[in-house]
Amino acid sequence: MNVLLAYSGGLDTSFLVAWLTQEQGHTVTTLAIDCGGWSAEEKAEIERRALATGARAHLLVDARAELYRRVIRWLVAGNVRRGEVYPLSVGAERGLQAEILAREGLTRRFDAVAHGCTAAGNDQVRFEAALSTLAPELVVLAPVRELGLSRDEQRAYLAKVGCALPPSGGRYSVNAGLWGLTIGGQELLTSWGSLPDDAWHWTKGASREGTFVVSFERGEPVALDGVALDPVTLIERLNERAGALGAGRGYHLGDTVLGIKGRIAFEAPAAEVLLAAHRELEKLVLTEEQRTTKDQLGDQYGRRLHVGLFHDPFQRDIEALLASSQERVTGRARVRVRGGATLVEGVESPFSMMNVSDAKYGERAAHGSDPRAALGYARILAEPARLFRKAGAGTSTPSAS
Repeated sequence: MNVLLAYSGGLDTSFLVAWLTQEQGHTVTTLAIDCGGWSAEEKAEIERRALATGARAHLLVDARAELYRRVIRWLVAGNVRRGEVYPLSVGAERGLQAEILAREGLTRRFDAVAHGCTAAGNDQVRFEAALSTLAPELVVLAPVRELGLSRDEQRAYLAKVGCALPPSGGRYSVNAGLWGLTIGGQELLTSWGSLPDDAWHWTKGASREGTFVVSFERGEPVALDGVALDPVTLIERLNERAGALGAGRGYHLGDTVLGIKGRIAFEAPAAEVLLAAHRELEKLVLTEEQRTTKDQLGDQYGRRLHVGLFHDPFQRDIEALLASSQERVTGRARVRVRGGATLVEGVESPFSMMNVSDAKYGERAAHGSDPRAALGYARILAEPARLFRKAGAGTSTPSAS
């Protein structure tokens, strides 16, 4: 068969090129989908590795702008952090990558498409859900999942057939993208282990501090330190500059789609800065009900994206609410990064609800307000608790007989 393989250049997909061609006799074309995180040199090396491992041809699709437009902008609008920590770096990409794999597979008339997802991770569900929704007629091959081989067994196979191992010998599973970089394997197979410093990538050796001013229009980042940039370029610059200061490094232990617990390390400098800045700007321009209701839906949006429901129509409904909520999220935030920690030092907006009130919190009530109104409001709020306490006065809880 003529097979189109979603290819990252890592251990799983490098193994697949060799196995599909040498063991199954298929003709393999590799497809690298650039969702960010790759330099020009790395993209060239990925192509070289694919061809050296047995691919007949190699394709590259630049999906960074589409990823931002269709996914990341909503993760920012919803302030999405899985487990209140992880900005869903990998989960943000997979549904779109599967869609592009299906799109290219159908357009170029391949007999089958293939992916390197394992049987014990989230990505297999994300890929299969997208492929079954968009292209149920496509034959989908998933040999890594079906064979159930360990990473050691894959490395041994590549050595046996004379194919070079990917960088670092496949010691870790590294996924780099526009919204962050994730690291899996080795120490992260337990809940206690931590990575050695040389296993980190974007935040390695960080020791300095710095300040960034991020400008937003209708909830979308449009400028960095006063320089207008398209969102992809802005995010890439923040990943580099804030990453050099140690921003966005963390560990995430969470629930997988399969119901088991999983653990990863991640580096998401741009996501850390942008989410912190965006959330604080929203506090200035939105009402409390707008923020809390929107963030509840944002959390639901992230959870559904995590389990592979990128193409479910309810996601579009949530996006419509998020878009409406961002109409006034325009302004800028000043963010300091020091010792890897992120602090939003100030925000301003032409829609500031703070500026249009002459009240000063802790000092002076708004002009024209009645001081007695607050007293009456407090007593109304306290009335249920007062009645509850009064009803129980002088009584004791009956003992069990």
